[in-house]
Amino acid sequence: MKTLISIIAVSCLSAVFVGTSCAADVQEKQQELQIKQQEVKAKQKELKQERQKESVERSQEANQEMQQVSRASKIIGTKVKNPKGENLGDIKELVLDPESGQVVYGVLSFGGVLGLGNKLFAVPWKALVWTRDKEYYVLDLDKDTLKKAPGFDKKHWPDSSNKWEQHREELNQFYHVNP
Repeated sequence: MKTLISIIAVSCLSAVFVGTSCAADVQEKQQELQIKQQEVKAKQKELKQERQKESVERSQEANQEMQQVSRASKIIGTKVKNPKGENLGDIKELVLDPESGQVVYGVLSFGGVLGLGNKLFAVPWKALVWTRDKEYYVLDLDKDTLKKAPGFDKKHWPDSSNKWEQHREELNQFYHVNP
């Protein structure tokens, strides 16, 4: 019986010792895992910052080129947003003054769903501001005000210089632009 009690006591003490030892190993492994997770997060953050920096550099390079001279094909399709960053549409066409050769209007497409029901707005070119770091134009209007702007549908463009001239004063007043 003494032998049996001794064996039981040794077994219990061994179990307690092994259990404590395993618990310590588990805690140590958890700490190692937490350290590794922190290292991974730090590396991810570093890589994200590098990607953002590269993106900004590419944007600045493209913007610098666009500020100097830009092809109409690069401007057409460019997004237009308001100062809050809300999307107002994109530039569908550029209207030139044939006498001066200058861009007079950017034709903005706004509204509708999947290109259906869009309304076109001749926005004075002076009212559109290019953002150097964001690759879009800014128009200082909210969506509700733009909905009230003088516009036309894609099948009924002003078809003569006289009609554009008639709209010019109205558009300049609406968009608060000096001719």
